Amino acid sequence: MLGLKLPTDPRWVNLTEKSIEEVLTDHAYCEQKATSTCIALIQAYPDKQYLVEQLTPVVNEEWVHFRMVLKELEKRSLKLGFQRKDEYVNQLQQFVTKGGKFEDRFLDRLLMAALIEARSCERFRLLSEGISDMELREFYRKLMVAEAHHYTMFIDIAKTYIDTEKVKARWQEWLHREAEIMQSLELRGDRVH
Repeated sequence: MLGLKLPTDPRWVNLTEKSIEEVLTDHAYCEQKATSTCIALIQAYPDKQYLVEQLTPVVNEEWVHFRMVLKELEKRSLKLGFQRKDEYVNQLQQFVTKGGKFEDRFLDRLLMAALIEARSCERFRLLSEGISDMELREFYRKLMVAEAHHYTMFIDIAKTYIDTEKVKARWQEWLHREAEIMQSLELRGDRVH
């Protein structure tokens, strides 16, 4: 369904179980960044009504997810740590079109957001199936469903404003680049990505 070219190494779930506080902290900041991304897209493209209509409820949904992660930390008597550099996202940003046509830059912003949501969805599925904490399994199953919707929503927004074939072609380029990035990154259990 997601089309990711490189699945997450199954050992990631085992590593995550050893770093619950760190991965929940990272997850909280991922939800916060997802909220900010939706707000930034609305601010950058207020003339694109369909985009505004689709992203406005997601702003609230992502913020609710942030609060849900905070509650998971609190239930376990853990604290929200400091935000850390996200090497995965930083490398994805290097693939975004700089300069050139407005349409190309717009498309890349949407596809990057879709890709981050797709990888999150895949990781949440792994946690929902493999983590030993049954409460966290259920928690991540619910979030997996939401992330799947977000991933497809960003692609749908792109297809609303840009030729479908162009969107599909560029999406494949993003998927291949993301696989290269995933191969280059150290496998860590203290990060969502």
